[in-house]
Amino acid sequence: MSFIKTRTMLHVEVTKQKKRIILIASIAVILPLLGLLYYFLHSVADFLVYDLAGLNHETHLARSIHFFIYDTVKILILLFLISSLMGVVNAYFPVERLRIYLTTKKLYGLQYLFASFFGAITPFCSCSSIPLFIGFVNGGIPLGVTFAFLITSPLVNEVAIAMFLGLFGIKATLIYAVSGIMLGTIGGFLLGKLKLDRFLSNWVRQIQASSQQTSQQWETERTPFIDRLPGIIREGWDIVRKVLLYVLIGIAIGAAMHGYVPENFFSGSLSADKWYAVPLAVILAVPMYANAAGIVPVIQVFVAKGVPLGTALAFMMAVVGLSLPEATLLKKVMKWKLIGIFFGTITVFIILLGYLFNLIL
Repeated sequence: MSFIKTRTMLHVEVTKQKKRIILIASIAVILPLLGLLYYFLHSVADFLVYDLAGLNHETHLARSIHFFIYDTVKILILLFLISSLMGVVNAYFPVERLRIYLTTKKLYGLQYLFASFFGAITPFCSCSSIPLFIGFVNGGIPLGVTFAFLITSPLVNEVAIAMFLGLFGIKATLIYAVSGIMLGTIGGFLLGKLKLDRFLSNWVRQIQASSQQTSQQWETERTPFIDRLPGIIREGWDIVRKVLLYVLIGIAIGAAMHGYVPENFFSGSLSADKWYAVPLAVILAVPMYANAAGIVPVIQVFVAKGVPLGTALAFMMAVVGLSLPEATLLKKVMKWKLIGIFFGTITVFIILLGYLFNLIL
């Protein structure tokens, strides 16, 4: 009996070892492939649209299809990798303790500033920031802190700062960078004080509960990392699968706007120095979809055509911080009421900043 039991245990251990080897080999192949695809994604999209499909790169259709392929694949790769990374963090790092620490200790708002600064150094557009935002929410990080990141991440990045410096000088650049970080800090603080967790989607709540339960089980059983990895990867893929439809819809909207909404369509409405130019700029910016680096040259054209720099900055912040594709992606994470509160708060701040910039610039 003892011999049979020992043989069975040995067989189980050999099977586990084989699965571990297959898993390690798969990760060793797939991870570099995903990295290469992400790095050369723009060239791949160029080949598929302009070479393979033979579309003219100057047409609206070609630009829209290129945008759709590039952004969809980019966001899905980011979503899978970041979700898996957050799964690793949740498995080993005491996220619940961090959540308790952030919600009980008096940090005098520094947690919002740090999250906002982290958002500024991550080179993501509004839709690309969503995967990391989902990871933070699933990890139990306070909602206000995650909002601070989500607000600043698309608004400010190093490429846009470098371009801004060359086009508008150091004063305007400093005002742009500091105001973007402060917008995230103050916006995250206010949204955090509103206690809006109840407006998170049921899907997020289920993932939070499941992740915490799994982590506790692993800690109790002292499960090795290599045996935790399949569950972590499976959870990351499950997140990708469940938000896929929202990604496709959101990026499709952004692609249509990117390809068919002309950049000079708005400048005529904003060139006159009218009191309603700033809120009008914010409203007109929502249909546009671009990252901060992509919209800076458009802002240069606006200013050259007589649009006040503050109005142009408000337009830029609204383009990168408020977009229909972003709202579509966020729908999987939160209810419409929370999306409305988030967008409404940022809209008010951007309008106020626009008027302030017009006064001081």
